[in-house]
Amino acid sequence: MSQETEKPLQRAVVVAHPNLPEAAVEAGKVATYLTQNGVQAASGLLYDEALHCRVKDGEFDFLVALGGDGTMLRAGHLCGPLKLPILGVNLGRFGFLMEIQQNQWQDFMPRLLKGNYWLEKRMMLTALQWRAGEKLGSWDVLNEVVVSRGQFIRPVHLTAHVDGRFLTTYVADALIVATPTGSTAYAMAVGGPILSPELRNIILAPVAPHLSFDRTVVLAESARVDISVRADHHAVFSADGQVPVGLSDDDRVEIEASKHSVQFIRFQDPGYFYRNLTPHMNRNPAASTHR
Repeated sequence: MSQETEKPLQRAVVVAHPNLPEAAVEAGKVATYLTQNGVQAASGLLYDEALHCRVKDGEFDFLVALGGDGTMLRAGHLCGPLKLPILGVNLGRFGFLMEIQQNQWQDFMPRLLKGNYWLEKRMMLTALQWRAGEKLGSWDVLNEVVVSRGQFIRPVHLTAHVDGRFLTTYVADALIVATPTGSTAYAMAVGGPILSPELRNIILAPVAPHLSFDRTVVLAESARVDISVRADHHAVFSADGQVPVGLSDDDRVEIEASKHSVQFIRFQDPGYFYRNLTPHMNRNPAASTHR
């Protein structure tokens, strides 16, 4: 985790979550500010494929993401493999991954343009789906991979191997494979450990195991996890909360550390994670909206 002054950034892309009406307006304001201060800036919506192509073509030095934690996950999928730093501006409810609030960006942009920031590197995972020896797809993951039962309220049998060695067969609603970033998401909700974001470990956490191994396991970064599905009904897996992918009986999901890392732009000192942990734990805005 570097705390040194980084290089000034000169080419920016500002992306907004499409379901937050104020995000696009705010993104335009950020882009205008950057342009007026000597930075080449473009703005658009998070899922704009034309903008994605420009990012992948290397047109930008950094990305500013306006939205919530989900926006940061999607931005991480795009920017991690490109080593493109991300600055998060929180317009969402929780903002665990975000660096600054909506009303703060004008205070922090001068520091960014002077190189007065540091880059926090966070581990990613790669997930592969296999069926009868054929690879059906691959996914970059920042939070977690979840292999779970589908629409039927019955547990699935999930056989886990680590580095080719049998670990156990879970009879459970789901099995979570998470990064340290994901340790404060779904894995935490099922009693998993909270890992500092600079660690590089893999968390294996069952969800509602029935008469089977019920402890969370923390694995080394070098570990490879293979999960085979046994179910006479619907099973699925999802990477970072994206649209679930259907699994057939005997499908295998292979997960290991990615060669890529996501880089978050930070202004706070590295102790921010511990300082913010208790306030975040005691305040779940999703709950307060349904009283």
